[in-house]
Amino acid sequence: MRPEHVMLSRQNKKYLNYGLKLTIVGLAFWFIYEKVSNQQNLREFKKLITGIDSTEIYWAIGIVVFLMFLNWFFEVVKWHYLVREVEAISLWKAVKSVFCGLTWAIFTPNRIGEYGGRVLFLQPSHRARGAVLMGVGLFAQLVLTSLFGAIAIAWFVSSFLDTPTAVKFGVWLLAFIYGLAFVFLYFNVHWVDYMVGKVRWLKKIQPFFDVLRAVSLRQLAVVLFISFTRFIIFTSQYIILMVVMLPQLPVFPMVMMIFILFFVQSALPTLDIFDFSVRSFVASNLYAYITTQELAVMAIVSFIWFVNLILPAIIGSVFVWNVNYFGDTDS
Repeated sequence: MRPEHVMLSRQNKKYLNYGLKLTIVGLAFWFIYEKVSNQQNLREFKKLITGIDSTEIYWAIGIVVFLMFLNWFFEVVKWHYLVREVEAISLWKAVKSVFCGLTWAIFTPNRIGEYGGRVLFLQPSHRARGAVLMGVGLFAQLVLTSLFGAIAIAWFVSSFLDTPTAVKFGVWLLAFIYGLAFVFLYFNVHWVDYMVGKVRWLKKIQPFFDVLRAVSLRQLAVVLFISFTRFIIFTSQYIILMVVMLPQLPVFPMVMMIFILFFVQSALPTLDIFDFSVRSFVASNLYAYITTQELAVMAIVSFIWFVNLILPAIIGSVFVWNVNYFGDTDS
């Protein structure tokens, strides 16, 4: 092949690269604009805070935003810790990959784009195994959501539904079995490699799952601990705003309702950008059992959705430009 043809090919890749980056950022901002501009609950949140002491509410909002950065920092630490099994990357590169993934997640079903946005910062030969390890980190988060959510649902049935004692006992028993099953599966995640190898049409990708055999119980425990730290952080965001804006709410039922909210949210496949609708609907129906301020609850939930997902996606759009989609990841 003549040199000019090689140069032309590289030039075409360069243009395609920029075109893809523009498309991703454009899609993300279009989705964000469409949903945020029509978000009645965010406007309701603005109305609600006008009746609260300005110093108190600004401190609360400031802490919630700070906790968002802390939450994603721990996700960066978790990703950096996991991915070292296949490629040693700097902490800064881990930051860029996590936030880039959040931009992709905003307009893809069930956050699937987060995988692509994140692993593209790895070398091409490491991306498939990196995606498998990222799945381990997400599964750790799901384990906690399922465990605490199941317990919270059992509490809800026992507290608010008129059911026989035997049924309540059965619900509690199922909740513990369900939650512990997730914990058991998590600490035996290497089984996935075995099961993929047994499915004929998956055998071609089975070598990528071999990386699961190298993940030790200690590493899984560390990842679960980091995930638990994140779980505490985003639970605290809800508690802080609810305590400030709805001080009459009893704390324990409030927290249990938050766990159910997380559980339902994780169980329903949706777009990140539509996630506020799911959260708001579930929250308003749940909290109706302990408060008449359902509108305030929906406003709080929508504001936290904005802080935790929309702001990081906007930040991540900067890092989308650091990825070379047709070649290595050096930028």
